[in-house]
Amino acid sequence: MNHPYPQAPVLEPERETATIVADPARRRTILIATCAALMAVVASASGLNVAQQQMAVDLSASQGSVLWIINAYTVALAALLLPAGAIADHRGRKPVLIAGLALFGAATAGAAVADAVGLMIALRILAGVGAAMVMPVTLSVLTSSFPEEARAQAIGVWTAVAGGGGLLGMLTSAVLVSAVGWRWVFALPLLLVVAAFLVTAAAVPNSRERVATRFDLAGSLLSVVGIGGLVVGIYEGPARSWTAPLTVASLAVGVFATLGFVLRELRCPAPLLDLRAFRDRRLAAGSTTLLVIFAVLGGVFVVLFPFFETVLEWSAIQAMAGLLPMLVAMMGASGLAPKVSAGLGARTTTLAGVAAAAIGLALMAALVSVDGGYFAVLPGMVLIGLGMGLAMPLATHAITASLPADRQGVASALNDTTRELGSALGIALLGAVLTASYRSAIAPDLTAFPGRVADAAREGIGRAFEVATREADAARADALIATARGAFVTGWSAAIWVGAAAMGLLLLFLIARAPRDAPDPDGSDSPASPEPTPSSGRVGPAPR
Repeated sequence: MNHPYPQAPVLEPERETATIVADPARRRTILIATCAALMAVVASASGLNVAQQQMAVDLSASQGSVLWIINAYTVALAALLLPAGAIADHRGRKPVLIAGLALFGAATAGAAVADAVGLMIALRILAGVGAAMVMPVTLSVLTSSFPEEARAQAIGVWTAVAGGGGLLGMLTSAVLVSAVGWRWVFALPLLLVVAAFLVTAAAVPNSRERVATRFDLAGSLLSVVGIGGLVVGIYEGPARSWTAPLTVASLAVGVFATLGFVLRELRCPAPLLDLRAFRDRRLAAGSTTLLVIFAVLGGVFVVLFPFFETVLEWSAIQAMAGLLPMLVAMMGASGLAPKVSAGLGARTTTLAGVAAAAIGLALMAALVSVDGGYFAVLPGMVLIGLGMGLAMPLATHAITASLPADRQGVASALNDTTRELGSALGIALLGAVLTASYRSAIAPDLTAFPGRVADAAREGIGRAFEVATREADAARADALIATARGAFVTGWSAAIWVGAAAMGLLLLFLIARAPRDAPDPDGSDSPASPEPTPSSGRVGPAPR
């Protein structure tokens, strides 16, 4: 049976300090610190979405500038995750985490009082750099500090925060924007980052893997350019069009840099990310699972929010509250996933979670209607939350377990990069399906309206509502709104069906390729795949 690193030299890392924490009380403190830090950076990524209009007015910013204020943070975060995780492995996880928290906090505090668009974008980029130093290290701290018997549960809690933190950030921000103004959306991340900084400094142990290799600077730069280019292109495509010069140039740079990264890593004796590791089915299955889940989840959030606001006529706060059942189900299932896995096995639990999410998506797409209201989509939302909550922690555990001890920062960064890329792809894909299907569905019914009204309504349901409010004929205005709602639900259903198909394909992939649970010495099945051996830095043979 081939080792997953057949061509790479085996290097013996030497830990600077023994970091496994035996005291359960201290482990809980470490978990609180890392989850507070994670919540801060995740909430900051989503919080400004609900403040777009107030921010545009206050800063005299165009819609394009507002989108760049929001997206600059995510682009910097996604592009720098892999190098930041590797630096933490080489230089020490605790100092990188503390430095990242300090940079993130300072940039976030500055953004709270910034009065110019350019300054705001620059500060959001700096906050993204700090977040890239924080996000992967929070997970690698857990994998290097918790003993094997407690690690899966800690990863489950971490995953619940990672999955639900964005939605909690949006809900809190919606309340603050409505009550006191958009600048208060930075309050929650700031409070969390201060608490995380203080607890990290006091309780989190340091770990550092000394290896006889240099840092892969060329691979790091190529990964930054590749991932950054792809994310910018994916964000700009729906906003500017997929043929716009910036979109095409960004995607081209991203693709060529990614190809360069692949060639570099395959030839480098000590790569940033050894791509031969993907021969290990745990890593391949875990990465693919997270990519698809977060693509679907990001797309679902994009289409659910306008459904609540336009079809159900809810306020922003009501719309955010409407997502809470899915959030509660997801976070609860993430916490229970290790226990369920202990009884059923990791493979069976993951398959059950993906299947439940696929059924939930199909149910939601089939039952949604203009007149069905919230309760037509609620059962599907709950199933999606339960299913994804079961699958995500096990996918994360598979990724961290498949890479050696001296690459846990890289493993954590790979986990986070997969999430960010998946979200960006899902938002672009499901958003594009919704837009195209809406336009196709509304086109036949617009012949009864004047040309200017029809052109505006064709752009989207928001524009249809806008021109309807200026329509002097009340009956015609009501007819336009009803037409737009019906077309939107048609497009919405089509987007959700695409998400259901993606989860179905993921299920088939996992049935064919996910590793079977390794047997215990006594012959029983083990719920978790083999862990990397901290003392040797090796991983076991790839499961077949």
